[in-house]
Amino acid sequence: MSVVPSSLLPASAAPHFRGRIGRDMRSGHYAVPRRYRLHIAPSGPGCLALAVTHGLLALDRTVPLTVLPPIPDTPDGGYTVLRPLYEASAHLYGGPAAAPVLSDHWTGRIVSTHVPDILGDLALRFRGDGPDLLPGRHRGEIETIAELCARDVDRAARRAGAARTGPRGSGDDPLTVLLAALASLERRLAGRPYVLGDRPTLADAHVWSTLVHLDTVHLGRLTPEGRARVTAHPALWAYARRLTAEPAFGRHLTRTHGWR
Repeated sequence: MSVVPSSLLPASAAPHFRGRIGRDMRSGHYAVPRRYRLHIAPSGPGCLALAVTHGLLALDRTVPLTVLPPIPDTPDGGYTVLRPLYEASAHLYGGPAAAPVLSDHWTGRIVSTHVPDILGDLALRFRGDGPDLLPGRHRGEIETIAELCARDVDRAARRAGAARTGPRGSGDDPLTVLLAALASLERRLAGRPYVLGDRPTLADAHVWSTLVHLDTVHLGRLTPEGRARVTAHPALWAYARRLTAEPAFGRHLTRTHGWR
């Protein structure tokens, strides 16, 4: 059976259920320990960012985590175990039952499949005594970094790997876009342990998970010259390796990641 890896599915392959966890009972979905379950498959940067956030906040008892196999078990890139949640949440649902999913145990339905919303709700509604991963003064900057990771690193690397040839030095060249993004992150990490300073934030969940995906999925599809230029960012890759050694970051990496 040929299976599409979930990390290679286009963003439109699964609908974005966009429920949110609110502050109180009027929201419908309000923060209650063990009411919700997070389902991830650690084969893409979105799921890895969620796993990191879940680990940094020590949410194992508050929001139980189900880690699915890295490779989906249905031909469309979905998971059989998630199918009942999708079918209960959308009438006559026919798309892939893809991860990630934040589900509601009380209703048996999906709250959200949208990574930025789930990250925000974990950081704001279930923080408890954990670190402030979404400090108010940095929220705009964290959103900018998340977009940089998605558009100028992950998407550009995907395009560069698919093209392998093209104009050199052009602003539209995906390798040029990728290298500019990596250079900006390299400057941020020069002389500081985390992207925004001395403490981890959601920016680190985004950056680290994107670097893992770049290293283990996209790098091998670039030309030798492209690979050499991508890896020529010492502060960035030292940061990635250092965080990988921290349990909240590295514990959900599998052999399929091949992280160096």
